Order: sequence, then C-alpha cells, then structure tokens
Amino acid sequence: MDWLFPVVLVIALYAVIAGVIWRNGLFPDNITFYGPIMMIKTEKVGFFDRFIPFRAFFRVYGTIGVMMVVFISALMMYLLVKTTELTLLTRPEPTDFQKPQNLLLIPGVNEFIPSSFAVWTALVLTIAIHEFGHGILCRIEGIAVKSTGLLLAVIPIGAFVEPDEEDLDKTQGMPKMRMFGAGITNNLCVGIACFIALVLLLGMVAPSPAPVVTGVYMDYPAYEADLPIPSVIMNVNGEPVASREEVTASLSQTRPGDSLTLSVDSDGTPVERTLILSEWPDELASGMESGFMGIMYYDSERVVTVLGNLASPEGMLYLLIAPLNIVPGAEFLRVIPYDSVENTYLQVPFDGFWPLIHLLFWVGWINIMVGIFNALPMLPLDGGHILREGLNRLLEGRGLGGYVDRVVVSVSWAVLFMLMVPILLPYLFHL
Repeated sequence: MDWLFPVVLVIALYAVIAGVIWRNGLFPDNITFYGPIMMIKTEKVGFFDRFIPFRAFFRVYGTIGVMMVVFISALMMYLLVKTTELTLLTRPEPTDFQKPQNLLLIPGVNEFIPSSFAVWTALVLTIAIHEFGHGILCRIEGIAVKSTGLLLAVIPIGAFVEPDEEDLDKTQGMPKMRMFGAGITNNLCVGIACFIALVLLLGMVAPSPAPVVTGVYMDYPAYEADLPIPSVIMNVNGEPVASREEVTASLSQTRPGDSLTLSVDSDGTPVERTLILSEWPDELASGMESGFMGIMYYDSERVVTVLGNLASPEGMLYLLIAPLNIVPGAEFLRVIPYDSVENTYLQVPFDGFWPLIHLLFWVGWINIMVGIFNALPMLPLDGGHILREGLNRLLEGRGLGGYVDRVVVSVSWAVLFMLMVPILLPYLFHL
C-alpha cells in the first residue's frame, strides 16, 4: 500500500530519535518518557501572562462557560436517563456503533473516523485548544502555571498545562470553576465557529449536470451488461452527452428490445457496454414507450438541497451525526466528513474546497464531542470538578461540606453506569 512505507519510516525515525534521547539522557529538564510516550515540556510559560490585561473579558467568558457546562451537564444527564430507560424497555439489537473499537476516538480504529490528515490535525488542535483554555484562565485567576507541553507517541496524542498545586488548592468557588470550564468552553466555541464556517462554504456548492450512474436495477439491462458503478455516461450510441436530460433525449427515440451502446468513465477509465433495452417497470413509469436501461443517477440536486438545509439548529444536529449514518438522509452528508467519489459529482467554487471542508468538519466535530464529554458531571472530567466546586460552595456554608465528596463519587458512578448501559446491555440481551 502507498501509505505503508511512509508510516513505517516515521515510526522508525521516532524510535531512533527517542532511543538516542533516552539512552544518553538528553534534555532531562524538558523530555521525560513513559514507556514509548515522550513528554516534552517547557517551563517558559510567559505566553499565558499575555492574557492578564484582558482579565475582565476572560472572567465574563469563563462565567458564561461555566453556565454552558452546567446546562450541558444537566441535558446530558437527562439524555442518559432516557437512553437507559429506553434500552431497558426495548432491548435493542447491538449495532456497529456499539462495537468496542467504535467507542474510542482513535482514527483508523473507530470505523466511523478515518485516519486522515484532517482528523489527526483536528485531534491535535482540539487537545491544544482545551489545555490552553485552562492555562489562560489559570493566569486570569492568579494561579501560577509551572509548565506546559506535548505528549508524543510518533504523533502528538495529548497536551497539558501544569498549574501550581498550592495556588490551585488556595483557589475556591467560581474562579476555580472558571478555570476547569475554560477548556470545555474553548472546545465548544471553536467547534461551533467551524460548523458555521462550514455551513457558509457549503452554501456555495452547486449540483453537477453530469449523468452520474450510482446504481442499477437488478436483472435489467445495465445490470445484465455489468455496467461499472459508479461511472459517468460520456456517450450514447457514439453521441456525446453532458447531462441527464441529454441521455433522456437520446433514449426517447428507442424502444424495448433495441440495442444501445454506452460509453462511460469509471474512475478515469473509459468503459463501453452494449445494453439490450427493456420495458419500463410499472412502478417507475407505467406506459412509457421508450427503452429502459435500468440505471440510477446520483441526485446532486437533492444533495445540494440537504447541504443548504444545514443552516439551522436542526442542521447542526445533523452535522454531529453525519459520520454515523444512523438517520434517513444522512447518506447525502457523506461528502462532508469523507473524501469520496461523490465529492467529484458536485460543482465547487475553488480548488482545495473539499479538503478545507473535511478539515473544518473534523475540527468542529471533535471539539464539540470532546467538550460535551468533558462536561459530564463525572470525575476526573472537568464537569466533575465543576460539580465538586459547586457543591462545596453550596453545602459548606450549611455545615454539610463533609458530604460533597460522597455525592460527587456517587454521581460519577451513576454517570459511568448510564454510559455503559446502552453499550453493553444490547449484547447481554441477545447472547
């Protein structure tokens, strides 16, 4: 495979560099190893101090973020309760979504997430955006930042900001909640901004008139002639055609039983097939007198209509489930997350349009998913820390501070249970 050699080369290069650094104890203040994972850190963290003059803005930003986290936590808890109830009542069959590998946000392992430049870039940006939010709000709230850095395992797999523990312990209440919520807020804001840019760009897509064949009817002429799928019709009986209308016009002169020669482009390869036309099926066009090829066209007009309908709150929800293909019509959204042949069947305003769309989608999607997950009221997630700080603020003044950790631990276990129910129970129901 084309990608195998460069992947092996990059892994080997990483192993050599990491081995040299580890054996010779190079850069001891900046590089630490945890098995094959290399942690690169720096104590030069003055970058975060640049945001201190904008303290008022970031405190408002952080407060709004905490309110967003609380709202999302409550909404997710409601959805988890309803999902658990529905799972117990309906006892559904396991789906592809519940396969163990599809529970992990690992490109190439998760069947719905491709191992592509756009996805890996989105993962690295999401981690950096999240951690930088914590670092900025640390300085805004007077918490010193000791170090920041990256975790590498051939490629960046994580980022971190290390606050001063003493300063962190001294900080209580809303300042601490703002710091914990800043990463989630950053992820959600960046994700929503990417989706807005994505929708605006998709509004520039136009349908292609090209007669693109994406399917054939079984036991009809195109099926019998083994017409390649997908393909683009270039000539009918030697006459060039550029649209579905021109193909229809050519067929209007034919009758069932006539022989017709189709020249098509199949992935850049010219292919010619001879079809013996049949009568039209009654369910498609009763009474049609022309011959029937038995082909299905790519409906680029409908795809463009679906893309145009994304500029709505409901459309944003469709974007979130676009990779999963779990609702009717989601197949028309595949052009957004995936590099597929369908991308070539639509007219776009400039070269590099689809790579930009893929990048915006995955940066937006992964940021929003990571933000939502981290908002769950469950330790060690940021939502769990915010829950604990909120309960401390609420209960300590009433002499009930000793119950805070018990409540937080109980809620964390309840959330974990409800996360596992729709994933594991379908397998247990159908053993």
